Amino acid sequence: MDEIILKKIEQKIQDTISNKDDIKQLIRSLSIVDDPKSFIFGIVVGRIYNAFYYQSKRILNREPTKEEFTEFLEFIKNKKSDFENLW
Repeated sequence: MDEIILKKIEQKIQDTISNKDDIKQLIRSLSIVDDPKSFIFGIVVGRIYNAFYYQSKRILNREPTKEEFTEFLEFIKNKKSDFENLW
């Protein structure tokens, strides 16, 4: 994966972790959510995937390749323990 994109994703992860109160407030406002942990994880993954996709288009001027997406998935898998601090 491109080093600049990797740094942007890392920054998005840190932003998400540091703004966990915003995510929790969103969850509370949607009191119909039955499984807040899954919902929080969905929000986090969505934010990070969006950063990966957007930065790939912005920096590389193209959509990410299958190989880059596979690298992204492996990167996220290795960061999973960081996300567990959100709940």
